[in-house]
Amino acid sequence: MTPPFVIAVDGPAASGKGTIASRLGAMFGLPVLDTGLLYRAVGVLLQRSDGDLDDAAAGAAVAAGLSAATLEDPAFRTRAAGEAASRVAVHPQVRQALLDFQRSFAARPDGAVLDGRDIGTVIAPHAPAKLFVTARPEVRAERRWKQLSGQGEAVSFEDVLTDIRIRDARDAGRDTAPLKAAEDAVLLDTSQMTIEQAADAARRIVEAARARWEASR
Repeated sequence: MTPPFVIAVDGPAASGKGTIASRLGAMFGLPVLDTGLLYRAVGVLLQRSDGDLDDAAAGAAVAAGLSAATLEDPAFRTRAAGEAASRVAVHPQVRQALLDFQRSFAARPDGAVLDGRDIGTVIAPHAPAKLFVTARPEVRAERRWKQLSGQGEAVSFEDVLTDIRIRDARDAGRDTAPLKAAEDAVLLDTSQMTIEQAADAARRIVEAARARWEASR
């Protein structure tokens, strides 16, 4: 049986993968899941209950209670939420608790778009379309700094760049599902691209993958 047409969009923080995933969802008429929001939600909700981000069991308990409606909280889009997400994501128990949620979304018969850090390697390794979106740390830091400043957060570019580098090292070095491109993913470096250029490049990559997928049905 031919698997549903899933688009896996992986990459490091602030690479543009979330915006690209949203654009692809609109272009191809597919639902989109920002899997990073799941980890942000776990981190923020754990902190709200005075939990410890380094407590794997507590994080897993929060993860088990998540629902799609939970992800609408704007607090999950802050810089602090991103840091909390990176910390809870290192726990295998948390990742396992969120695994079914993500795989169920990826199994939708009409297809889906998922963006994260291990979609093409762990969540949907058989996805017909896989992209690994990246950019230089300085470029990603500038994008995130502008985003956070636009949300009213008082933060310096230097602090954001430090956060980016720490998260990159943590995500790449974790034992379970480290950040890396799937062997069959197409690398998309957006360092020198506008979002329109990046989205168009992603569209062409996905259209080629869709043509191969349709030919195999």
